[in-house]
Amino acid sequence: MICNISTYLFTPLTGLKELRPELQAFCKERQLKGTILLAPEGINLFVAGLEPQVEELLGFLRRLPGLSELTPKVSWSQDQPFTRMLVKLKKEIIAFGIPEVEPHVHTSPRMSAQVLKSWLDEGRDFLLLDTRNDYEFELGTFRQAKVLPLKTFREFPQAVSELEPALKETPIVTFCTGGIRCEKAAPFLEQAGFKEVYQLDGGILKYFEEVGGEHYQGECFVFDKRVGLDPGLEETESLKCFACLAALNPEEQADPRYVLGSTCPHCYQSQVEAMEVRLKHRQAELNRLCDPLPGSLPRENRRPLRIPGRLDGVSMKTALEEVFPQISLDEWKAVIQQGLLLSPGGTPVSLEQPVRAGEEYLRIALAEVEPDVASSITLLYEDEALVVVNKPAPLPVHSSGRFHRNTLRHILNLVWRPVSPRPGHRLDANTSGVVVCARTKRFAPLVQGQFANGTVKKRYLAHVHGHLAEDTFEVDLPILESPEEAGLRNIAPPGEGLPSLTRGVVLERLQDGSSLLEVEPVTGRTHQIRVHLWHLGHPVVGDPAYLPRGERGSHLALGTDDPPMHLHCQEVSLNHPISGETVSFRADPGWLQKLNI
Repeated sequence: MICNISTYLFTPLTGLKELRPELQAFCKERQLKGTILLAPEGINLFVAGLEPQVEELLGFLRRLPGLSELTPKVSWSQDQPFTRMLVKLKKEIIAFGIPEVEPHVHTSPRMSAQVLKSWLDEGRDFLLLDTRNDYEFELGTFRQAKVLPLKTFREFPQAVSELEPALKETPIVTFCTGGIRCEKAAPFLEQAGFKEVYQLDGGILKYFEEVGGEHYQGECFVFDKRVGLDPGLEETESLKCFACLAALNPEEQADPRYVLGSTCPHCYQSQVEAMEVRLKHRQAELNRLCDPLPGSLPRENRRPLRIPGRLDGVSMKTALEEVFPQISLDEWKAVIQQGLLLSPGGTPVSLEQPVRAGEEYLRIALAEVEPDVASSITLLYEDEALVVVNKPAPLPVHSSGRFHRNTLRHILNLVWRPVSPRPGHRLDANTSGVVVCARTKRFAPLVQGQFANGTVKKRYLAHVHGHLAEDTFEVDLPILESPEEAGLRNIAPPGEGLPSLTRGVVLERLQDGSSLLEVEPVTGRTHQIRVHLWHLGHPVVGDPAYLPRGERGSHLALGTDDPPMHLHCQEVSLNHPISGETVSFRADPGWLQKLNI
């Protein structure tokens, strides 16, 4: 038979770092297993082995200063309930987090098992308070006990603060498994103003030992392989879920939601429930990292500039004009004069020097605060392969111009690091809506490839000026490959530009003379929907670049205080990169409600 002992003692202890290896070796030599917790406030242990070796351990401990009164509770089992021997150093032998509670200085009066049973037999008016965690009392507790919704003992002070104030006048008897938690719980109740507080001496196990199981319903949860003990201190058939620590009776063990080492009926989550928990956690992290925005604090930014193959051998001046048509030559001259454009070897460059295809230069942007952007990113979906968000506007997807850290890509990298979600497509900074990302590099080709070959279905909502004559429309006009002044795009002359096709239907013709459209960009060119609708004479409401009456603005960017541009990617459908099944993601724009449709 295996002798199981559990005991604790609150007493000041010193020299614990030296004691730990000595005690570990002592137990190992005697093939003892279990856990011994050492802290400046005392000792707490659960150890099992052959009886002579257990007695040797008790003798060793009782010879240490302050531990001469160590008195264990003893039970017996056929098998060793522990798998290894651990000696740990802790701040507290029972974590509570209230330094003002010092059991070695003061404890509440102890009540014996016999007295508690007599109080229960007589039907006395008092509160019997269970101080254990929820997964413990679910296996069993006293019939008239009040239980608290505790996940950990550290939550006890908060739970006490929520008790009815009138209970401060009622006698209270606290209890736990072996008594250790009550050494702190009961004095804390006294400090909180409860006038008559007792603690059950030796806890439930001592009660079972001295008076049996009367007034108790179920089993007593214990923290070893036995899991549950009946009032005769015999091991029951209960098992423990190693995921949530809940004790499981035979009926729960037969439940299909019980998977050894994984889930049980208490902690099982459906895919939908697990998704909700995951999204809630990620959303909280998104909100935290966007307040303040990453780019609201000045920081130097270093960005690579790779020379495209078509520009092999041209001057740096020509390369900069081709790659960055939206940036004036005077701006580049200022950058170069300050030594902020470096060659692959780290030396400053000149406008006249030739460049070679594939060379990577380094452009340094001095520390500055980036322009404000919309930060209300909403996470719609996440699994092993995909991250899907509803992007607000204005918010750039990728780094460009003055935006480096205040971008969707940078913010997602901060939340998901060390992995880096890769957007499968891009939305203009002023366009809101669904953005589908490959969660990791592994899935990027499987997601981005679908957007590149046109198999992804994208549906936009566009609120435009004017009423379209027909209920359906199609624009099949190429768009210039390179931007014009201020980065704007335009319809290309015949035989030039990139093939571009946009289809749509009219959803509503509104009384104010505007229309709500459902638009499908069959191809995916920069500003395609905006340019095609502008060409039709029905530009998007709020667009700062493509204006009514065929006019064009002088800039692309909207500020966070400007009215939003009413173009929104409402739905994206693609083949899931793992299952191959079609999945769709949808989000409505905030401005839609204001149209009173």
